Amino acid sequence: MEKAGSQRRTHSDDARGPGEGTDGLREYGFARYGAERLGIDPGGSDAADLAAIREVCAALPPDPYAPGTHRFRRYSHAVYLPWKDELSWIPGTPDPVHGTVTDFSQGEGDTESPRPRRVLPEVPEGLRGNPLLLRLLRWDIEQVLSLKDLGRRPLWAGVHLIRLGVDRPGQEAVSSPNCLHQDGGSAATFTFAHLISRTNVTGGQNVIATPGSAGLLPEDPWADNHAEFTLTDPLDGYAVHDHRVSHYVGPVRAGSEPGPGERSVLIVGLAPYVPHL
Repeated sequence: MEKAGSQRRTHSDDARGPGEGTDGLREYGFARYGAERLGIDPGGSDAADLAAIREVCAALPPDPYAPGTHRFRRYSHAVYLPWKDELSWIPGTPDPVHGTVTDFSQGEGDTESPRPRRVLPEVPEGLRGNPLLLRLLRWDIEQVLSLKDLGRRPLWAGVHLIRLGVDRPGQEAVSSPNCLHQDGGSAATFTFAHLISRTNVTGGQNVIATPGSAGLLPEDPWADNHAEFTLTDPLDGYAVHDHRVSHYVGPVRAGSEPGPGERSVLIVGLAPYVPHL
């Protein structure tokens, strides 16, 4: 349902129109792009590196904080030093179940009512040197540096692998949070998403909306949606400037083919590192 006077725009899957490319990120607060724009060939020279990322995604552990959602994930931190062009992964904490884990927070800035410490299994060390993963991460960083004067501050990166998986018809896998939302952070916080694989599922539609729509579902009559689209091809992606928009990905369900289905993405959150003294 579209409200009178709404800014809602529906984008087709060819990613044309407002929100395309880095200029869209600057002008509208969100952007879409595909593998070609990234200079990546997922079916050719980069196929082996993409297959290695997919292999890790296929074996992601269940989300420990959302049982029954059919969501699986790993997460790690990295720091980029612009003046050295140096990217460094931050070591995790030893864990008896997962080997190593990383602290994770999502919009948890309320110091008066802090949430209990949450941790997620780390991105495997063997994947951190994957050339394609590093190219994606550095491409995202380049977009942020082109928009913000951050050349004299470390840039903090949260690197997230998420799989929504269903085993049979009738199951539903949901993202977190399951509504339009913002990730929280400074006015220089950006989030990038790259589709790793999508097999035998329906749904998973992305929606970009106004900040005031956070907390609503896209179909809510009060939601003011800018764009709706579905990532379908390998390394299809989008970016959001967090404080300027809200965003959402819908549940996925089993497709028409026999066997399981899944949607795996790489999420990269970028923000200036802020020391606490």
